[in-house]
Amino acid sequence: MEIINEYYQWVKWLHYLAFISWMAGLFYLPRLFVYHSENKDNVGFVKVIKIQEEKLYYYIQNPAMIITVLTGILMLIVHKEILLSHGYIHAKLLFAILLLLYHFDNLRYLKQLKNDTCKKSGKFFRAYNEIPTLLLIGIISMMILTPF
Repeated sequence: MEIINEYYQWVKWLHYLAFISWMAGLFYLPRLFVYHSENKDNVGFVKVIKIQEEKLYYYIQNPAMIITVLTGILMLIVHKEILLSHGYIHAKLLFAILLLLYHFDNLRYLKQLKNDTCKKSGKFFRAYNEIPTLLLIGIISMMILTPF
């Protein structure tokens, strides 16, 4: 783990970069769900949206989430005694777990929309799209409060 400690700032940089990319996907995918659910009768439009939804989830959002989680675990392993002794990290981890649950809930809706079985409205997805904003506020607050 000494090598990770030596490159800790780079791991942290990658963590932040991946987190920002992941959040971009988490903000945009539910917006696509809004357009999808509000335009179900427009077959050509829905066909394009389905492609965008899948590409966003599988090629941007998923890899960014994986990198975020892996680099977060690395940082915890290297500095667990320091990090886990502060209360903010427990709150940050809780927000991160909730964000992971939201990420996988996106997959559930992605599959439903792909199979034309989703009964949720555009109004629902507009409200649903606010969840990552609330979690982001908590996570960023905890990131800023870190002693590193």
